[in-house]
Amino acid sequence: MVNDTIADMLTRMRNANLAKHQIVQVPSTKMTRNIVQVLKEEGFIDHFEEIHETLETFLLISLKYKGKKRQCVITSLKRISKPGLRVYANHKEIPKVLGGLGVAVISTSKGVMTDRKARHNGLGGEVLCYVW
Repeated sequence: MVNDTIADMLTRMRNANLAKHQIVQVPSTKMTRNIVQVLKEEGFIDHFEEIHETLETFLLISLKYKGKKRQCVITSLKRISKPGLRVYANHKEIPKVLGGLGVAVISTSKGVMTDRKARHNGLGGEVLCYVW
């Protein structure tokens, strides 16, 4: 049993990216599904699919590469808020990742969204991870 499902998902995606795998399988939770949905909307992944097996549910995430050399679209994934140390920010304090080139994934009262969307809606929340 994994305590931090978000860190587990980010590590699996990071490892699959480094090994140039096309798909990666992660355990499905409501939070991981919402984070993957945000990554898809931002263009970091191609698509994802939820697979229901007898007792477990998985997400199959199709990673995105560019060019003939298959350069990774996702350069880095970084977990910010951890179970031992939660990181919160109001809408004025939400950080910009790489001066706006990256995305901070925020869990707000209106759901999981990017830093830009949270700032636009005037919402703060828990800073889950950075992706660039």
